[in-house]
Amino acid sequence: SLNKMNFITRLSALCLRKSKLQHRHQSNRRPAVPLGSRLLTDPSKVFEHNMWDHMQWSQEEEESAKKKAAENSLVKVQWEDQDKYEREAKILPEKKRQELRTEERSSEHRRINSTNSFSDKNEMFEEGEKYWTKNYGAGSTAVQGYIYNKKQAKTLTDDPQGKNCGEEPGKLESFPGGDATYRILEVGCGAGNSVFPILKVLCNTPGTFLYCCDFASGAVELVKSHSSYNSAWCSAFVHDVCDDTLPYPFPDEILDVILLVFVLSTIHPDRMQGVVKRLAKLLKPGGMLLFRDYGRYDTAQLRFKKGHCLSENFYVRGDGTRVYFFTKDEVWNMFNLAGLTEVQNLVDRRLQVNRKKKVKMLRVWIQGKFQKPLLPVYNPEETTKRH
Repeated sequence: SLNKMNFITRLSALCLRKSKLQHRHQSNRRPAVPLGSRLLTDPSKVFEHNMWDHMQWSQEEEESAKKKAAENSLVKVQWEDQDKYEREAKILPEKKRQELRTEERSSEHRRINSTNSFSDKNEMFEEGEKYWTKNYGAGSTAVQGYIYNKKQAKTLTDDPQGKNCGEEPGKLESFPGGDATYRILEVGCGAGNSVFPILKVLCNTPGTFLYCCDFASGAVELVKSHSSYNSAWCSAFVHDVCDDTLPYPFPDEILDVILLVFVLSTIHPDRMQGVVKRLAKLLKPGGMLLFRDYGRYDTAQLRFKKGHCLSENFYVRGDGTRVYFFTKDEVWNMFNLAGLTEVQNLVDRRLQVNRKKKVKMLRVWIQGKFQKPLLPVYNPEETTKRH
C-alpha cells in the first residue's frame, strides 16, 4: 500500500502542476527552483522571473480587485443570450475540433515523445510533492490517512480482485478496469494533457486503471488515437457530467481518485452542486477528489469588459466558453454538501509577470483535496445508548 500512497501523492502533484502547464510561461526548460519556493523578497527584481509564489495581497490590491469585479458585473448578458450559451456549451468544443487536432496533438506529441519527457514528468511529480509537504503538510498526513487504513489494505492484500468491495465475482470483467484494484477518473480530460503523464506512471503500477471523460467527442477521439493510449490501463469515453441520467461505464463507489481540474468553473452555478454530488457517489469510502480551479478576483476575472457577465462571478469569454471564479468557502460548502470531508482547501496566489511588456498579473487559484468518509462501523451498543 506504500507504493499506492506514493502514487497518489504524485497524482496530487500532477493535479497541481497541470495548471502550471496551462497558465505559467510556455517553456520547455525545467524550473530552476522547486515549485512554491520562488518568493519575491526584493520588489526591484520582480521582472527577473515569470512567476512568483505565495503572494500576499495588500488591502489596496484587494479593494481594487473587488472594485473592478463590481464594475465589469454591472451590465449582464441578456437572458436570451444566456440561454443560447447554455445550449451551445456542448457544441463549442466540436467547432474547435480541428484546432484541437492541430494544436493540442502536436503539443502533446512534443511533450510526451521527446527524449527527456519521462524524466521531466518525474521531476515534476517530485517538485509538487516537496511543495505540498513543505508548505501544507499534505504529503505526509493526508496521504497516510486518506485511502488505505489497515482494514482496506488487508482487503487489497487478501482479495486483490476487489470481491469484498461490493463487486459481484461474475461481473468483474463486465466493465473496463473491472479487475483493477486502484481506479482513477479524470473529468474533462480534453486532448489528454494529464492523461498521458498519468499513464506513464500506471505502466509501472500494477493493478491501477485510469478512466477519462470529456463531453467533446473530438477530444476523446484524440485521446484514444494517441500512440500512448492503451485500453489495458485506460478507458476514454464521452460524458456530460451535468446530465444525471447518463450512466458511467462503471459502477458507483469504485473510484479511489477523481481529478476535477479547471472543469467545474465551466459549468452553470445552478448545476455545480449536482455535478459534485454525482461524482461523490463514484468514490469508494476513503476515496479522494482532487480539485483545482479559478479563484475569486483572479486576473482573468478582472480583465472582462462590461457585458460579459452572466451572473455573479460567472462570465462568458469571446469564444462563447464560460468561467466561474470561486472562493474557498464556496468550494468547501459544495463538497461538504456532497458528503466529502476537507483534507486540503487553500487559496493559491501567485504573481505572473510578462517580462517583455513589463506587466504584472495577480493570479488566484483554489486548490483542494476532499475525501469520502470511510463507512462507519456498526456498533449495537452505541445504537442502544442513543435510543
